[in-house]
Amino acid sequence: MFKLAKTFAATGTRAYLKPVKLVALVLFSTAAILFMVKEGTAQNTTTNQFNGLGRTATPAEVKAWDIDVRPDLKGLPVGSGKVQDGQPIWENKCASCHGTFGESNEVFTPLVGGTTAQDVKRGRVASLTDPKQPQRSTLMKVATISSLYDYIYRAMPWNAPRSLTADDTYAVLAYMLNLAEILPDDFELSNKNMAEVQQLMPNRNGMTREHGMWQIGDAPDVKAVACMSNCVEVVKITSSLPDYARNAHENLAEQNRAYGPFRGVDTTRPPVAQLPGSDLGRAAQADSAAVATTSKVSATMMPPADLFKKQNCFACHAASSKLVGPSLVEIAAKYKSQTDSEAKLTEKVLKGGAGVWGAIPMPAQNQLSMADAQALVTWILTTH
Repeated sequence: MFKLAKTFAATGTRAYLKPVKLVALVLFSTAAILFMVKEGTAQNTTTNQFNGLGRTATPAEVKAWDIDVRPDLKGLPVGSGKVQDGQPIWENKCASCHGTFGESNEVFTPLVGGTTAQDVKRGRVASLTDPKQPQRSTLMKVATISSLYDYIYRAMPWNAPRSLTADDTYAVLAYMLNLAEILPDDFELSNKNMAEVQQLMPNRNGMTREHGMWQIGDAPDVKAVACMSNCVEVVKITSSLPDYARNAHENLAEQNRAYGPFRGVDTTRPPVAQLPGSDLGRAAQADSAAVATTSKVSATMMPPADLFKKQNCFACHAASSKLVGPSLVEIAAKYKSQTDSEAKLTEKVLKGGAGVWGAIPMPAQNQLSMADAQALVTWILTTH
């Protein structure tokens, strides 16, 4: 220490810094080593806490989730199904939502329709560009048969997804294409001939592949420029509901959502003389809120059976058979003997719920008044 002080006095601060730096470096290195040892010990302790929890998924478990089918048909499971075998499956599990002939019910859009034999030959649906075409069906738009198979297999039927086997899915898809007059009555669809059937899809040439979403090594189109030329100055309404049919399905404003591009017209009133301005959306929402507020004040005094139909409850609940939700008979059998069943069900109707009848939730029916909800519940419990 005396020598260090002497050296410092003789040479100044710079000579003293070297041993100080050396000491600091040794101390820092020692601390770093101790920290790493301690950290490693802590990590080992943490890892050991989870020993025995979890395991590597088995090949069978991975295969159960790995069900996607690509447009090049990779991932397509081995199997087959005939048109005639698809018909009973369709009638039992599909027709309630999609119609006996694929025309669909009042809730879902059509699956079949709008395609011709000429479309099948050229692979492009002509009616897609026809302004007189009333509605676009699924088979008018979809380009790849893999999309249909994949969606049916993983998501249908709505109330029991993944309940169809690979053979069931082939059969249902074959029947659906038969309804569209794409496949003959005696056809058997399989993983071996799916590529051939792809060449019969009416809109197979209607999808462009010149973009980054298709080419893996390409870049998405993020530099698009709006045209903004030759724009129509005045919008001309080319079709309208005739007076006798304007309110045929009751007030459309009460049957559509209050947000997004599609808003129902109040068909209880005569058509407006001219289109409103940019505040149309806010006005429609205000009208809908006013209607909802008024409807909650008192009951509609409508018979419960008619109210059930008006609120489109039949889209999910049939009288005696399970649809998307339980049948009315099942509901009555489960709840009519329970204490305070009417109060419980009324609250569930108004607030919605899930888990009692399956994974599909029942949305809140908050457009109903308390009196109307009670009337519906009483009707279900006493007449079914």
